[in-house]
Amino acid sequence: MAAVEPALWCLKVSDISTSVMSYGICTLSVIPVRAEPTDASEMVNQLLFGEVYEVLIQRNDWLRIRSAHDQYEGWISEKQWSIIDKQTFSEAAKHTCFAADLVDMIRFERSEAHALICFGSPLPLYKDKKGRIGESAYQYSGDVLKPTRDREIILSSAYTYLHSPYLWGGRTPFGIDCSGLTQMAYRFGGIDLPRDAWQQAELGNPLSFIEESEPGDLAFFANKEGKIVHVGLLLEDNRILHASGQVRIDPIDQTGIYHMGLKRHTHRLRVIKRLL
Repeated sequence: MAAVEPALWCLKVSDISTSVMSYGICTLSVIPVRAEPTDASEMVNQLLFGEVYEVLIQRNDWLRIRSAHDQYEGWISEKQWSIIDKQTFSEAAKHTCFAADLVDMIRFERSEAHALICFGSPLPLYKDKKGRIGESAYQYSGDVLKPTRDREIILSSAYTYLHSPYLWGGRTPFGIDCSGLTQMAYRFGGIDLPRDAWQQAELGNPLSFIEESEPGDLAFFANKEGKIVHVGLLLEDNRILHASGQVRIDPIDQTGIYHMGLKRHTHRLRVIKRLL
């Protein structure tokens, strides 16, 4: 499979002065976002194909970026930077549809390069199986889902990740964390959530009891210090879909999540929020 060559369809680094190099787009299936500017640093997030970002700082071979859809900051390798101008940034930031296949392929028409993309990846300026990034066109013939404020859409999207392995900072079916799961599920529901569980907990209206909840409401869990450290989507019959070891379904009560295999509560319930 041919690698995507950014120089064939976007601006070259050598063509732009440092002062105006301020925007980028992910043209790989996924780009790791790290806490510090080194490959050895922990991955705190991921960029998916089609997601755009602003470059805040350039340090040696690393860029501190801010993701457009959730304002999350972190470091990516300069080698994975595909530069775009402000107009392309603004156009691509308006996510109108997303890849709905678990994995599929896109083809850049000009370079004839191919790239795999994951479920939930936004498709910039997409219509009739074609999209555009700046002056470059691409083809995608897989299934597409347009965001709709519907609980069933949110839940069916979340179920797509069932049994995916837990991965700190992950946002794909091949590895995802708890807040990544809720963020991606709500993305299909037309709601852009913040990246971390504690940030998501600041949104919505609180409910007093699990019995008041509806499928798709979010339950948040705290550690011993009272800090929000976990989140999941409530289901019918006092169950919850969440990422812990893997994306799984467990019983939940007013105490928290009960792990049937371990025969104990593993997460302590702090608050339930309704966002839709």
